[in-house]
Amino acid sequence: MTPGNCMRSLEEFRYRIRRFLDFSRRAARAAGLAPQQHQMLLVLAGGPPGTDSRIRLLAERLFLNHNSAVELVNRLELEGMVQRVRKPHDHRKDRRQVGVRITPRGARVLARLTRHHLAELRTAGPELVRALQAAIAGARRAPPRRARAARRRGSR
Repeated sequence: MTPGNCMRSLEEFRYRIRRFLDFSRRAARAAGLAPQQHQMLLVLAGGPPGTDSRIRLLAERLFLNHNSAVELVNRLELEGMVQRVRKPHDHRKDRRQVGVRITPRGARVLARLTRHHLAELRTAGPELVRALQAAIAGARRAPPRRARAARRRGSR
């Protein structure tokens, strides 16, 4: 695969991702949520198993600063979508630690959004997968960076 083909396949893959993310953003707004609020509800409902839902985890999963995650939780709490939950007291841990959980209202909104997202993936998913496969195939065929640099040095 030529470098031009590699770039085309990578661009197509990124385009397909952007299309899905644009769909997701519009769907969240239509449901009355900011896109990051939807993402936070999704982390709360479907995050990594065995983890607790502390602000630190939410910030990490959403690539946010801690204070931004706190503000997002505050807004979702005001809308009745999430609830802060005190963790059981443990003398060895910080008493200020609180968890966040999704409320029944938040779960209903998230379930509706999830149905829309799954329907969109049934439609757009095959093209996204093809674009990913093409990008991976291009990456496998492209020579490693060191090999290209060595060839350039040798041709001087």
